[in-house]
Amino acid sequence: MTRPSLLTEEQLAAAMARLSEEWGRSGDELTATFSFSTYEAATAFVSGVAAIAQALDHHPVMTLSYGSVAVAVTTHDAGGLTSLDVELAERSSLLYASSKLS
Repeated sequence: MTRPSLLTEEQLAAAMARLSEEWGRSGDELTATFSFSTYEAATAFVSGVAAIAQALDHHPVMTLSYGSVAVAVTTHDAGGLTSLDVELAERSSLLYASSKLS
């Protein structure tokens, strides 16, 4: 599978403008912290993000705490941020938004 190339600063700025407010940039990573009212809801979100990651063959670092999940994503083999990172962030945000409707 061909991996995507690094995004330019202009592409990253456009992507950041599209992402939900939970997302920020820390160097070569996109990071977000998602809040949940229960531990069970947080673990369900982790499972959902894991399914997204498997489908994309792109795996974030996730830290599960009571009431929150921190997610960090970068494309290690490209040495920075690519379209895979943005897609994982966007899909994670959609999952989070849908979990809030339940």
